[in-house]
Amino acid sequence: MSGQRRERALVRPHVVTEGRAHPTRNTLDVATVVLATWAPMTGLSPEKRRVMELCRGGALAVAEVAAHLKLPTSVTKVLLSDLLDSGHIESRASVRETEVPDQQLLQKVLDGLRALT
Repeated sequence: MSGQRRERALVRPHVVTEGRAHPTRNTLDVATVVLATWAPMTGLSPEKRRVMELCRGGALAVAEVAAHLKLPTSVTKVLLSDLLDSGHIESRASVRETEVPDQQLLQKVLDGLRALT
């Protein structure tokens, strides 16, 4: 090593996820956006509380949550799916480039509508 000491996580990922390796849902990808609801945070683990605090500040992508938590994306997905199941957060699918309407097509429709008036 180059003299830099790698920091070890205070809590191992398998402890954070209560031993689970997979989320309860397979609907989250790294670009999925999550938003906190105003559900009470009583009974949540420290990591889940942190997710709630982060998401109450505004919508974040799964990858952003993982980066803030300094946890692997796979571990973050387990936490997020638990919070989705309990109603603490909501998710929105990311808008992929293929889902964005064609700009030229929209302009033609707009031009056509203007021609009708």
